[in-house]
Amino acid sequence: MDAVSLAIIIPVYNEAGNIGKTLTAIKERVTTPHRIYIVYDFDEDNTLPVAREFLQKGMDLVCVKNPVRGVVNAIKTGLHGAVEDYLLVTMADMSDDYAVVDSMIDLMAKGYDLVCGSRYMKGGKQVGGPKLKKFLSRMAGVSLYYIAGIPTHDVTNSFKLYRKTMLDSLTIESNGGFELGMEIVVKAHFAGFKVTQLPCTWTDREEGKSNFKLFTWAPKYLTWYFYALKRSVGIK
Repeated sequence: MDAVSLAIIIPVYNEAGNIGKTLTAIKERVTTPHRIYIVYDFDEDNTLPVAREFLQKGMDLVCVKNPVRGVVNAIKTGLHGAVEDYLLVTMADMSDDYAVVDSMIDLMAKGYDLVCGSRYMKGGKQVGGPKLKKFLSRMAGVSLYYIAGIPTHDVTNSFKLYRKTMLDSLTIESNGGFELGMEIVVKAHFAGFKVTQLPCTWTDREEGKSNFKLFTWAPKYLTWYFYALKRSVGIK
C-alpha cells in the first residue's frame, strides 16, 4: 500500500448518530491513502465508542483529545497535530461530498496549495440548510470572488484541502468557530499561495443538531471579509 499522504480531520461533538455513516462513506469513496483524526472535547463524547469500533476493524484512525474545548480549537488541534502532507477538514454529519476528495488531491498534486470545495460555483449544489445562512454564505463568497479576487466562490465552506507546508507558514488568529477556514483562504491567497476550487454538493444533516452559531460567529466572518477587501486594494 502507498504511504499515507492525506489526513482527514473531523471535529466532533456527540455525533454517535452520524460518525459511522461518515466513516463508511470515507472508506467507500476516498481511494487516496489516508489517516482519520477524530478530534473530541471530552471523554464522554458519544462519538468515541462508535469510532473505536472502526479502529478495531482496522481503519487507520486516531482519536485526539482537544486540550481547549470548542470547534475552532478542535480544528486547530487536528491541523497542527497531523503529520501528513495534505490536510482535509470535514464534518461528521454527512454534509460533505467525499466523492470529490480524490479530485482535490489531484489538483494539489498539480501544484495548488489549497483546494476549496465549492457549493456556489458551476456544478456545485447545496441541499437544505437554513435559508439565511445560505444567503449570507453565498453573498460573501461570490462578492469576494468578484471584488477581491479570492479564487473561490465559496470562501466560507469548511470543506477544504490544505498543503501542510503552506499551513505551517501561516499564523491562524481565529478564535470563534468555522470562520477559521475563511481566514486561511484569504491569508493564503494574499501570501501568494495557489488557491483553487472545485464543485461539490453540501447536504444538510439528517441526524443531530448543528453547532453552527450564526449570530455569534457572524462578526468573526466579517473580520476576514473586510480583511480581504482591504488587502485587495493594497491596505494591510
